Amino acid sequence: MKLRDVFIKNMIKYRKEANLSQEKLAELSDLSTNYIGEIERNTRKVSIDTIEKIAIGLNVKPNELLDSDNIK
Repeated sequence: MKLRDVFIKNMIKYRKEANLSQEKLAELSDLSTNYIGEIERNTRKVSIDTIEKIAIGLNVKPNELLDSDNIK
């Protein structure tokens, strides 16, 4: 599985576990709702800075979003 796919799956998993909407995650991550949706649909590439913002919004370490072992 590609690292981008791992990131997306983990992002969605942690967002749902935290019971956050895309809108709320966007607010917590200082990103737009459209941007979060595009990431989840795999139509937007993300930078390291964006991964860090999303990790902060999800209250997880950035490396947890890139760890394939976290995918169920």
